[in-house]
Amino acid sequence: MELHQLEYFLAVAEEGGFTRAAERLRIAQPGVSAQVRKLERELGQPLLDRSARTVRLTAAGEAVLPYARAALSAVEGARQAVDELAGLRRGRVAIGTVTSHTVDLAAILADFNARHPAVDVTLVEDASERLVDATREGRLDAAIVAFAEVPDGLDAHVITDEEIDAAVWTGHALADRDTIPLSALRDRALICLPRGGGIRAILDAACAEAGFTPRVAFEAGSPAVLEQLATRRLGVAILPSSIARHRAHLHALRIVRPGLRGRLGLAWRSSGPTSPAAAAWIAHARTYL
Repeated sequence: MELHQLEYFLAVAEEGGFTRAAERLRIAQPGVSAQVRKLERELGQPLLDRSARTVRLTAAGEAVLPYARAALSAVEGARQAVDELAGLRRGRVAIGTVTSHTVDLAAILADFNARHPAVDVTLVEDASERLVDATREGRLDAAIVAFAEVPDGLDAHVITDEEIDAAVWTGHALADRDTIPLSALRDRALICLPRGGGIRAILDAACAEAGFTPRVAFEAGSPAVLEQLATRRLGVAILPSSIARHRAHLHALRIVRPGLRGRLGLAWRSSGPTSPAAAAWIAHARTYL
């Protein structure tokens, strides 16, 4: 079995056909077909179903696919590691972030790029839950996420640690109070981040422990939108205290029994291989933060 055979097989599987795979690989189609058939003979099973217009994976092909990806990824990682150790002449770093925070991520990335211009950095936005999974699985090298406790399998540099408040418009019936028990939110229309977000996960877990499911009337991916919905009298917004307590048109109530706290941090895998480029980026970001 040779690496280029796995590369050709992977290209056909991802492109859905030999013609597109050959175009992607920039080689003649017969060469792709011959090498994939050679791989199939060596494994003793057909990997591709060629009977339909679109080439599809057989059961054996489905089983081999993740191993082909892993083998090619490992080889590329080895090449990058050698090059990077020679002075970060090249490399790739994949970073994730939640959509709303106070970190000047653009400045961190720009400064890193000035120091290591040959390192490619990609950035994705998503909910904390999915970013944590991607970081733990190695699909991301690091991510800025919200959490109550540092997720299993990750280390984290805590950026902010603050209470989570309930916030209402200043004319609301609750605006003459400073605190509210979590249980008092049971039947109220709440305005929250979507499922998967750090604050939402903290709220859901606390409510479940208290024996009820929160009645979420509106979801939005940005705390600024939650704030706007609350000022329009559409419900009680669940927000970080740094937002809830510093808006003239909002009144913040500290949630008690239990109180809720959330943290924002830069997280990365606590074990497993880390490329030199990723290690350099994490060290740079931690110094900046």
